[in-house]
Amino acid sequence: MPNTAQDRARVAGKQDHEVRYEADKTGKSAEAVRKAVKTAGKSRAKVEKQLKQ
Repeated sequence: MPNTAQDRARVAGKQDHEVRYEADKTGKSAEAVRKAVKTAGKSRAKVEKQLKQ
């Protein structure tokens, strides 16, 4: 199944490969990414903004 723009706009906090990707991309730990998803929601933009703080 190909990724859609909608899929790429979200981070699935329970899927290890997505958490690992976002952690590598931002230089943060996987746990920090999971916390950001819980705090900011699944929106990739909001998660990345949360991780920058």
